[in-house]
Amino acid sequence: MDPFLFFFALAIFIAALHLYRERQELSRIRAYEILLVWLLVFAIGFNDILAGLAHIFMGPEIAAQIGWPPGSPFQYEVGCANLALGVVGVLCYRFRDHFWLGTILACLVFGWGAGIGHVRDILVNATFAPYNAGPILLYDFGVPLLLVALWLLQGREIARMGMQGPAN
Repeated sequence: MDPFLFFFALAIFIAALHLYRERQELSRIRAYEILLVWLLVFAIGFNDILAGLAHIFMGPEIAAQIGWPPGSPFQYEVGCANLALGVVGVLCYRFRDHFWLGTILACLVFGWGAGIGHVRDILVNATFAPYNAGPILLYDFGVPLLLVALWLLQGREIARMGMQGPAN
């Protein structure tokens, strides 16, 4: 199974268990918060830590799965960017509010930038390697969009209720 799909499914599974556990006193605000935290921790955090380590320590193998030539120094840089995003994703378990927003925006910028690069490579070079044209596109475009949507829905619900957001 693709690591991204595994961590995304794990995030949804843990969120579902958490939502079930709190079902009696669950508000929409809390439901959005639960979905966000587990997506940030697993679909971004642990997934990007693994991706970063793979780019850094298994460069030639990962390059082949993306359709890149091995040995590019940019792969190390992408690995460090993935690693940084993964660390802040995991830290979202402890830190909330604007820390989450910063993590979501970093995910959006990095993900959409990388996704555009993958799509360009598909269109220009017909590179349909698994990590260039597979679930990576869902990760690059879909996950940031889902995180932004959940953040906005939570904010709208907080505003509707006339409440303050969670404190850091």
